[in-house]
Amino acid sequence: MSRLCHWEIPSTDLKKSTEFYAGLFGWKMQSWSEDYAMFDVEDGVGGGIAKVEKMPEPCIDVYISVGDIPATLKKAEALGATVERPKTEIGGGMGFYAYLRDPCGCRIGVWSKA
Repeated sequence: MSRLCHWEIPSTDLKKSTEFYAGLFGWKMQSWSEDYAMFDVEDGVGGGIAKVEKMPEPCIDVYISVGDIPATLKKAEALGATVERPKTEIGGGMGFYAYLRDPCGCRIGVWSKA
């Protein structure tokens, strides 16, 4: 079954953001790189904080886990979506992702391990 599996918060100051969210919600932070930190949410879906130069709109990305990214993108296009980014390897054994825009323009991420 497809479900929410990851979400991201953009940040123009990674250190400030990780300290803020860890302090506010008690999230456990793990540095992934100079530009990315991951966090765990107790009894919830964890995510990441990504360093950006300028705050994008919308601010938060969500990712839905799927079994087959190319098949999901093909189905999305048939339903009126557009593919913004095709299947892309994350690296570090973290799987793959892609972005699509629903028929109204909302960006959604999909993720799979393979």
